[in-house]
Amino acid sequence: MMIGLAIGAAVIVYLIFVYNSLVKARQVKEEAWSGIDVQLKRRADLIPNLIETVKGYAAHEKTTLEEIVNLRNRAQAVPGGDVAGRAAAEGLLSQALGKVFALAEAYPDLKANQNFSELQGSLEGIESEVQMARRYYNGAARDLNVKVESFPSNLIAGPFGFNKATYFEIANEADRAVPVVTF
Repeated sequence: MMIGLAIGAAVIVYLIFVYNSLVKARQVKEEAWSGIDVQLKRRADLIPNLIETVKGYAAHEKTTLEEIVNLRNRAQAVPGGDVAGRAAAEGLLSQALGKVFALAEAYPDLKANQNFSELQGSLEGIESEVQMARRYYNGAARDLNVKVESFPSNLIAGPFGFNKATYFEIANEADRAVPVVTF
């Protein structure tokens, strides 16, 4: 009888341990997503200043600038939990930002503008931060996914609603490239 109670208590303690480790993994994943979201917001906040700076030099490039504003707004409108949708929208935005920096080559005065150079440098730094946040998030998502799929924690994960996390990936290879920033 005592042995049965000890085994039952050990199983309950183990189940609690596994459940708590799943909760911790999910919270780390959520915190990691928050890090990506913060960096993407910083980038989105820089875009209007960049657009205004470029407008003065490249007025006839209106379609490119409008495209960036539209892509920025679309990326900001993606629901917070839609990792794949946000990754796709941000990839398109990164590609469009690359076009703005290509414009700088055609407009030497723009390229020499201190405000443009500072915005370009800030954006380059933020892109680096986004990459680090993305790697951290994907690592947290991997850890959660391993726990959700591994035996015996999968026996607890399913009934308690723990699901696999979506990786923050960019589907189009061309979108994976960080905008080229040249001075």
